[in-house]
Amino acid sequence: MKKTYKIDVDCANCASKMEQAAKNTQGVKDATVNFMTLKMIVDFDEGAEPKAVMDQVYKNCKKVEDECEIFYK
Repeated sequence: MKKTYKIDVDCANCASKMEQAAKNTQGVKDATVNFMTLKMIVDFDEGAEPKAVMDQVYKNCKKVEDECEIFYK
């Protein structure tokens, strides 16, 4: 299942860091961050609970870019 989320990030390099952090999160099959549109598309593993996975994605993204925001709640 794919879902799109609005994000707030300051630069393309930070967006790239967020994308890698999301991809490395358990429950995420794939993730793409588009700096130009300020969107993150997350493809979840089958059976994963999106809200719980996004809680972890958010924590992982904050570790690599503490000023980023993901609007998923």
